[in-house]
Amino acid sequence: MVREDRQTMNDDGASLGTAIAAAPAGAADPSSLPETAAETSADRPWPLHVLSEKLKAHIERAPAAWVEGQVIELNKRGTMCFVTLRDIDAEISLSLTVWGTVMDRLSIPLERGSRVVARLKADFWVKSGRLSMQAWDIRPVGLGDLLARIERLRQSLAAEGLFASHRKKPLPLLPHRIGLITGRDSDAKKDVLRNARLRWPAVEFEIREVAVQGVSAVSQMRSALSELDRMPGVDVIIIARGGGSLEDLLPFSNEDLVRAVSSATTPIVSAIGHEADHPLLDDVADLRASTPTDAAKRVVPEVTEELQRIRQARTQLSRCVAQLVSRESERLTHLRSRPVLAQPIGMVTVRHEDLLRIRKRITTAMDSAVAREADRVLHLRAQVRSLSPQNTLDRGYAVVQTEDGSVVREAETVAPSSMLAIRVASGRLAARTVGVDGAPGQPGMSAPETSSKKRPTKKRGSVRQTESKEPE
Repeated sequence: MVREDRQTMNDDGASLGTAIAAAPAGAADPSSLPETAAETSADRPWPLHVLSEKLKAHIERAPAAWVEGQVIELNKRGTMCFVTLRDIDAEISLSLTVWGTVMDRLSIPLERGSRVVARLKADFWVKSGRLSMQAWDIRPVGLGDLLARIERLRQSLAAEGLFASHRKKPLPLLPHRIGLITGRDSDAKKDVLRNARLRWPAVEFEIREVAVQGVSAVSQMRSALSELDRMPGVDVIIIARGGGSLEDLLPFSNEDLVRAVSSATTPIVSAIGHEADHPLLDDVADLRASTPTDAAKRVVPEVTEELQRIRQARTQLSRCVAQLVSRESERLTHLRSRPVLAQPIGMVTVRHEDLLRIRKRITTAMDSAVAREADRVLHLRAQVRSLSPQNTLDRGYAVVQTEDGSVVREAETVAPSSMLAIRVASGRLAARTVGVDGAPGQPGMSAPETSSKKRPTKKRGSVRQTESKEPE
């Protein structure tokens, strides 16, 4: 294992074999040492130089890496330069050792606050056990590079739909409480508060003062945004900052902050820098204000303007109500002037007259019908009477019946000396036949005279002589 490690160190430019060869007398035989760290124990430990050599071999096998950071310390000592880099978004620092030849290749000298990218490789000093980072190349990040990065991130987020208009939430007409995220005692905070309270004195604020530049700006703004977004009383949130350089405004183009604003449920207003500044926060916010003062004007309405609008609305409402009342009054007057409303009884009178007229027509029709039917009854009665046997008797005719009640129609049916009943117009006569003619129109046979009163009878076959008796 030691031989393999020695070969590895020789390949990486290390001198593990030399170190082991130069080990003092009495050292442990390398062949008897544990091969791996897991095999070591209190009875079989590694010599310190073995661990150091193995660490150096392992570290030197790691490839170099490009990193980005901000220079916070810069110290030149002869041909060496010691630099401390800090992470852009986190409180993490790292010390670098830069050779003078690397620094000489820079076209622009490094300064504190510069943003750089460096190619680093770890270096382990076996004798002292110190780990250092060697910078083999270092390059300042210019404004063009920063703008290009921001533009690439802008296009990527736009492709995801984070800047789409349908995601924009409307601002409340009159917010009761406004959340404000701004720097500590900053001019942006004063501008927002002063202009908002001048426009609407009753407005309330929930203020969170955070770092608006530097490595902790993103985390503090995200924490404040999350806190205000959870508060039910906050109607809108303003993120405000004054002007500054592109490097100062970089936290407002941070992807984590942009996504946090996109996922917020409360409407967000971005008021960063001046009109020319355009961080990514402006694209994802629900409303972009050119300045903090403009944000206050666009979030809070002007109280005098609103009062004027109220007065105008009340005047217009009063005018509309007056016009409506006047128009309806005219309609009511017009309706009351109609005859049906001017003389309501006239409608009843007309209907009463119509009823009387109809009743008169009905009575006249009924009287006419009754008279007509009465005349018809009289006519029918006259017809019946003219056709009745009694009417024939009244004209002088008589009905002759035999004793059994049958009517005598032919003289041959009556035997001589038969008793007959003769019905006249008024009363009856009893008679006896004394002779019978054979047929009508033949000379009649003379009957012997009797002392009784005789009365001629008219019949087809006539009885020439009868003996009459007193009527019954």
